[in-house]
Amino acid sequence: MKNNDILKKLRIALNLKDTDIIEILKLADFEISKAELSALFRKVDHKNYKECGDQIMRRFLDGLIVRNRGKRESGERPGGAGRE
Repeated sequence: MKNNDILKKLRIALNLKDTDIIEILKLADFEISKAELSALFRKVDHKNYKECGDQIMRRFLDGLIVRNRGKRESGERPGGAGRE
């Protein structure tokens, strides 16, 4: 399964609009235009199709975490609440 397929499935499962995805990516310090985003959702054989690279997927997932949990506070470790 390609990143494009995963992004499409997450978009549907989370009921996200294009503007929501753009805002989620901004939370992870990644700028993308609406045209670039729509290219990710096109069919593979379309001339304007763009493959969703690992960086975009990673930034989207990071932004989704920030959107749902909030930004990590200083002193917190990744994957934990800062406790030892």
